[in-house]
Amino acid sequence: MPSWRALVDLVRAPAALSVPGDVVAGAAAAGTLRPRTAGLAAASVCLYWAGMAANDWADRELDAVERPERPIPSGRVTPGQAVGVAAALTAAGVGLAALAGGRRSLAVALPLAGTVWAYDLVAKKTPAGPVVMAACRGLDVLLGATPGRLRRAVPAALTVAAHTYTVTVLSRREVSGADRALPAATLAGTAAVALAAAAPSPVIIASFKSLLRLEGRSDRGVGVALAAWYAARFGAAQARVAAEPSAARVRAAVGAGITGLPPLQGALTARAGAPIAGLAVAAAAPLARHLARKVSPT
Repeated sequence: MPSWRALVDLVRAPAALSVPGDVVAGAAAAGTLRPRTAGLAAASVCLYWAGMAANDWADRELDAVERPERPIPSGRVTPGQAVGVAAALTAAGVGLAALAGGRRSLAVALPLAGTVWAYDLVAKKTPAGPVVMAACRGLDVLLGATPGRLRRAVPAALTVAAHTYTVTVLSRREVSGADRALPAATLAGTAAVALAAAAPSPVIIASFKSLLRLEGRSDRGVGVALAAWYAARFGAAQARVAAEPSAARVRAAVGAGITGLPPLQGALTARAGAPIAGLAVAAAAPLARHLARKVSPT
């Protein structure tokens, strides 16, 4: 049986702090931010951890060369145990989604789980990899919206998916390093994502018209502040890669993209009319950065 520390490393446990905000942002956009959202967030975390375990199983031979300290090549976790953990967490995630949200949530959780496994086993090493990973995060946002109208959460889902695409593109250069054109391109993408998170969506405004008449300015201010925080945190890391595109700086930027996601999710949540929830989501970022020093999020 693997040690708890080995399992924490296998699933990159602290990185899951970047996950519940997807569901919260989706629920806020759909107007269904309720107690059941916690169950959907737990399902999302399980599916994220499953993806991390499956990723290490799929990469075990490559990691033996490039990252021998990882749980499988170091011998702390066997390949069979990694697959078992991934399968168990997938089943738990899908089950929790069904319990929390019923058939509608199950209808999103199943393709989400399938997309996670498809990325790890098939798509990751192909040109489609970043798109498939982006789809995982977009579906995760929609999972939070399943108790309500999914279409209201589409703008938030696309925004989070776009961020995920930039992080995934960068992650492909974690070992080899990058040329300066790559971080310049992803930095431009990050700026566009931050603007999209800060700008009010016509669909959301229509959905929360009466609320926005009372609190629109404060909600928008919180959203803009959180979007700026996201852009500053992730953008600065990419700027450092552009100045010196070494593998170490690329890894640091990828880590910043993962641990810096909560402010973006918080901005989307605040923009949807839930500024307090948005601030609570964003508050996970400092803790995620602290824990990333102990357990690598990549």
